[in-house]
Amino acid sequence: MLIIGLGNADRGDDAAGLLVARTLREHELHAIEHTGAPIDLLDRWSGHHQVVVVDAIVSGAAPGTIRSWDARATSLHSCVFRSSTHEFGLSETIELARVLNRLPNWLRVYGIEGMQFDMGSSPSPEIWRAARNVTEQICRIISGIE
Repeated sequence: MLIIGLGNADRGDDAAGLLVARTLREHELHAIEHTGAPIDLLDRWSGHHQVVVVDAIVSGAAPGTIRSWDARATSLHSCVFRSSTHEFGLSETIELARVLNRLPNWLRVYGIEGMQFDMGSSPSPEIWRAARNVTEQICRIISGIE
């Protein structure tokens, strides 16, 4: 299983996915940080049959709220994934991969609700707690509990 944490470490809560990837690597799991354009994920997950992607979202929910999608079974709503620094966001990347038949066999996406994305800011305490929670959920999936 490949775990991909998306985000920008210098934009506060946008680091949510990166925090998860770093924690999972501490547990010696195959997790990478992806700070580039989401469209590059098509190459990053190529050859992997099971993939988890973690990113910050903005849906209006309370900061730290966690949402999860089976991206093989359902489309993601582009309005919740931040794509302001990229022309092509995570939702669009997944839908393009679906059309091109380049989705992994199993694709789970976790979104962690962020609140502040100011340049130079640190992740909020709610994001740290949610990142630990998502890390635990992924560890349970890997262990076969969920």
